[in-house]
Amino acid sequence: MDFAPELLRALVAVEEAGGFTRAAERLHLTQSAVSHQIRRLEEQVGRPLFTRTTRKLALTEDGEDFLRHARQILQAHAALAQRFRISALAGSIRFGVPENFLGDELPQLLCRFARAFPAVRLEASVSVCQDFSARIENGELDLAVAMRRAGESGGTVLRRQRFVWAASDDFAVPPGASLPLALSNPPCLCRTIAIESLADTGVEWHTGFTSANLHGLRAAMLAGLGASIIAHDELEPGMRVLGPAYGLPPLPDLEFALIWSPGGKTPCARELGRLIIEATQGSGGAVPRRLRQPAARVGTRD
Repeated sequence: MDFAPELLRALVAVEEAGGFTRAAERLHLTQSAVSHQIRRLEEQVGRPLFTRTTRKLALTEDGEDFLRHARQILQAHAALAQRFRISALAGSIRFGVPENFLGDELPQLLCRFARAFPAVRLEASVSVCQDFSARIENGELDLAVAMRRAGESGGTVLRRQRFVWAASDDFAVPPGASLPLALSNPPCLCRTIAIESLADTGVEWHTGFTSANLHGLRAAMLAGLGASIIAHDELEPGMRVLGPAYGLPPLPDLEFALIWSPGGKTPCARELGRLIIEATQGSGGAVPRRLRQPAARVGTRD
């Protein structure tokens, strides 16, 4: 049995308004039209939904049950219409984002945006080693999540992270040997900070492994091929923070910030930026748990 939505709306309006006259005003119909809709609904159901007297209008027991289901159906209709509404937003967005920002939740966020705004063409660049700030300045992107040194001005700060030197649990460097590093390909801020931090330490080092993605770097670290710098809350089981015996200097905090090109704040780009900020605030500014493995041992070893 199919019930027309306008009949269900009439039932809800009459019950909430407490009568046919006020329900008609709410629905922008005549009183006789609303009365006719309720009669049609009762005929379709095969039993009365209201008891009527000269002073009172009340739902019958069947009417109360029917009203509950009617509200659920109307809510589902509204949700369906919202999900597949035709968006007024159109255009294109060129978006850049680091590989380790929001982890597994990033594709879901971009999918939500694409479904909500099907007329917007989204071009996403994901990388661990691209300089998204430079690409914004060059006009190659409309907005980006950029990793930068903490405290830099401009944009909206999304998350701040403490970085440490780390390697595998069984990592060791023979006395007098050069320290192997696992680094991203240039340009990469983490690579730059690692090299600059070692410049005045006297530590002998060499590049033992390079990779254009985080999975390759972490695999190399876990295999003992080199030490690297990593956010403290992204340490995985089998990794440890390297202690002072290696002579490694402290590292500055880094942050993720949402930045825009001068002409990038189009309506559709602002909407994507809003979703990104909300997603970060929803995770409390921390790395989503699905990005992390079970708790790693984070103690240091000389």
